[in-house]
Amino acid sequence: MTIKRPTWLENWLERHQHPVSFALHLVGIPLTIAAVVLAAYQLAVWRWDLWWRPAGLLVVGYLLQFIGHRLEGNDMGEIILFKRWFGRPYRAISPRYARPQGLTPTKAGEGTGDVET
Repeated sequence: MTIKRPTWLENWLERHQHPVSFALHLVGIPLTIAAVVLAAYQLAVWRWDLWWRPAGLLVVGYLLQFIGHRLEGNDMGEIILFKRWFGRPYRAISPRYARPQGLTPTKAGEGTGDVET
């Protein structure tokens, strides 16, 4: 039995196919989330003298993701959002990983471009 992945996850995996980019995101995304959680906690206990901790986590987390997207050859999701707002061209999926037009794989192994006769 095959488990159907959510569409958002399929889209995310399609945009993060380079193994180093994927690994950088596995580290960078949790760091970014931890930065938000730590900032909220520090605000709640009024410890903004330690502002540099969530700021550092946020910078490092986003830097890792930025490096991953440079390796991948596509734009970060946030950059895509702004480019769309301003009507600028963007690259969601790197051309080297882009699926040929018209192919929408439904099962593992389908959509590879191979034609069986």
